[in-house]
Amino acid sequence: MERYAELLEAQLQHLWRKPSLTCDGLVLRDGKVLLVRRAREPFKGCHALPGGFLEYGERAEDCVVREVREETGLDTEVVRLLNVYSEMGRDPRGHFVTLLYLLREKGGALQAGDDADSAGFFGRSSLPEMAFDHRKMILDNIRAVEHPL
Repeated sequence: MERYAELLEAQLQHLWRKPSLTCDGLVLRDGKVLLVRRAREPFKGCHALPGGFLEYGERAEDCVVREVREETGLDTEVVRLLNVYSEMGRDPRGHFVTLLYLLREKGGALQAGDDADSAGFFGRSSLPEMAFDHRKMILDNIRAVEHPL
């Protein structure tokens, strides 16, 4: 019985040590980036790209569209996958892998919701205090979007 408990504990440790998958959206309007102000920790009060956790059975592309709608009120569609961020230390809650998508607005009305207390568009030179590594994510990718090869 003791050996069974050891094996079970080892399996549980392995299960809990898997990274979490999140999907974030880069939405541009007149050269400005859509951001939300976080209403919850971590980084409560800081701005971030809209996005969130992939739900079990959900396609990543559907996740990012859903999260942007929930947090900003905007309807969007995926243009393309821009980048993948998987470095340790990006999030104080653990190991997160983030898929960053370029999205195009389709409609809706800009209004904060879900776990965001505000939403708006910001110029690259006037980005507010940012959560996680989102400033890097924006700067890494906005140039590629504006000046494709």
